[in-house]
Amino acid sequence: MQLDQTTMVPAKLVKRYKRFLSDHRLESGEVITASCPNTGTMLGLTTPGRATWLVHAPSPTRKYDYRWELIEDEGTWVGINTGRPNALVEEAIRTGVITELAGYADLRREVKYGTNSRIDLLLEDPGRPQAFVEVKNCHLRREAGLAEFPDSITTRGAKHLDELAAQVALGHRAVMVFCVQRADCDHFDVAADIDPGYAVAFQRARAAGVEALAYVCHVSAETIALTHAIPIKD
Repeated sequence: MQLDQTTMVPAKLVKRYKRFLSDHRLESGEVITASCPNTGTMLGLTTPGRATWLVHAPSPTRKYDYRWELIEDEGTWVGINTGRPNALVEEAIRTGVITELAGYADLRREVKYGTNSRIDLLLEDPGRPQAFVEVKNCHLRREAGLAEFPDSITTRGAKHLDELAAQVALGHRAVMVFCVQRADCDHFDVAADIDPGYAVAFQRARAAGVEALAYVCHVSAETIALTHAIPIKD
């Protein structure tokens, strides 16, 4: 995924607050407010003074002219925009990067299924079971090389796992894809200490036949793209 270079603006983080807002200092010294497209805690990624990249895209339909996109963490750029992963995973499926999901003739987005839910991506191909693909953004790194999810309690995430398991019981394929928006991780695990309920639901879903994949991304101010899979701890 190419980022529009005409809109990218370097800055330094001043603070994140009220969940959806953040202040940044531009190179000119001006402090501006940017929207924060991330509903999680962003654990470990809100230290003041860190380098950031913002998208400058004024619009009469938006209150803030800037949107926070990237932050630097120990020399690595990290994507914090949780609106990106679905498109990133779709791109990686279409280009063959996610080999486990290659070869399907049709891909649909946001298809209704389960109990008042929508699956992020539905893959279909004549003669093959449908593949229900749920995508989760991941950027938590508390230990060297270890990507973790979630960074806060997510009852909704646990519900999605149960609904994926139900699709397997119906004869379909169900796949959870963790999109790790940073390149400095070589393995993945569920953060059971942060959300024990999600960890239990994850193990239950895998035992029921739900597949789990974790892919890291190359992240820069020019491009964000999935590159390769990393192992998931049993």
